Amino acid sequence: QQFESLKSVFKGIVGYALDNGNIKLAAGWLIEQCGWKGFRKGDAGCHTKQALVLINYGHAKGSEILSLSEKIITSVKNKFDVVLEREVNII
Repeated sequence: QQFESLKSVFKGIVGYALDNGNIKLAAGWLIEQCGWKGFRKGDAGCHTKQALVLINYGHAKGSEILSLSEKIITSVKNKFDVVLEREVNII
């Protein structure tokens, strides 16, 4: 129901049906629509080709990466009323 409402406002929104009847939204699409794809501040940023990927370009502190992720989550919540969950892989 929420997905249908979002689709009526955001025509290109991407979602995938799950076995339990829920819809999983494409977080990368949501993040990109908020303008984060390719964003960089200092050594912390979002990948230029995949908005889901946060990058430490050199000497960003963990707190800077975490802060960036919090800003992204907040902007998606404000625009779409959707709360993203972090899926962290540290490499």
